[in-house]
Amino acid sequence: MSLRRSFLSRRIIHRSFTLSSKSYKESEIQSVSSICVNDDVDIHSKEGKKGEIQERNREGGRSDVVLSAQSDSWAEMLPELLAEIIERVEASEDKWPQRQNVVACGCVCKRWRDATREAVQKASLQQSGKITLPSSLKKPGPRDSPLQCLIKRDKKSGIFYLYLALSPSFTDKGKFLLAARRYRSGAHTEYIISLDADDLSQGSKAYVGKLRSDFLGTNFTIYDSQPPHSKAKPSSSRAGRRVASTQISPQVPSGNFEVGNVSYKFNLLKSRGPRRMVCSLTGPFPDETSLDAKSKEDLKLKRPEFFDPGYTVLKNKAPRWHEHLECWCLNFHGRVTVASVKNFQLVATVDQSQPGGKGDEETVLLQFGKVGDDTFTMDYRQPLSAFQAFAICLTSFGTKLACE
Repeated sequence: MSLRRSFLSRRIIHRSFTLSSKSYKESEIQSVSSICVNDDVDIHSKEGKKGEIQERNREGGRSDVVLSAQSDSWAEMLPELLAEIIERVEASEDKWPQRQNVVACGCVCKRWRDATREAVQKASLQQSGKITLPSSLKKPGPRDSPLQCLIKRDKKSGIFYLYLALSPSFTDKGKFLLAARRYRSGAHTEYIISLDADDLSQGSKAYVGKLRSDFLGTNFTIYDSQPPHSKAKPSSSRAGRRVASTQISPQVPSGNFEVGNVSYKFNLLKSRGPRRMVCSLTGPFPDETSLDAKSKEDLKLKRPEFFDPGYTVLKNKAPRWHEHLECWCLNFHGRVTVASVKNFQLVATVDQSQPGGKGDEETVLLQFGKVGDDTFTMDYRQPLSAFQAFAICLTSFGTKLACE
């Protein structure tokens, strides 16, 4: 009886063990199947997301292809057709703000920029004085009629702004060209001239040049950031250095190039008489590196004086004494309205651009005068550039200890 009970107990235990093992295997199979199902769902969802990303990438790629195709269609235009388009745009517009379209043509792509630069340089061979690109500020002004500009002065900050006049009104600013800030460097005064009114430093990429005076404020030296011609050498003096002896960047030249001098002569009448000034300038010269061989030859044939490393000597036109008004007078043709000792007109005594090198002392090449508390007019013509004319006018500001 005891043996039978033990046998039955062993049989029950074995059967329960098999049932438990089966249930464990079934549960394990179910869990594995559920895991596989979940993995399939995750795989399908991942594949769906991946397909969406690939589809989006394809759409973005198509748009990029369309944009690149559109840009390539403009960039791959025939050179003859491109040059004809830009030359017609350049020839049809001679004043701002219409000349903004010329600048817009140069902003399309590199090929359009090169074609625009070439068209502007070719046009300057026949008629100079069109200010379009920043390089135009260092090219000669018009030959027949002066280019009218305005100078605005900010006494608090010591900044002077040069604008191209777009209307006869003296209140309109016009197109911004250059800015200059006055600094005191020891016993000397310096004016840093820049293309950017917010970045007036010699280490800036917008730096154009500077003007430096002596202690008395009667002798000034004009420095250019770029060489005026291929044979020019940078100034070796300490005052002509652009940056310190330790070079900041290899792309920034460490020296300036002396391109002119302005001196004020002693006046016996002091402040009661007109100022006497003499200017000696070199250039301006064209950018020879940006000209092709054909354009350079055309320029040498039509304007050979540009490649002559000569100089121009200017002096102020002597005013006449008006008996009725009891003052010194000059005819500014309505461009000057306020009497000031700063007003002047310059004529050439030596001009290499003229036959024989002799200047015409009746033709005013630069005139500067006051029209408001902080507003002045500046009109210049060939052979002066906007940069040179602006630097000469800056010398009129400030006290001249030996002259007044």
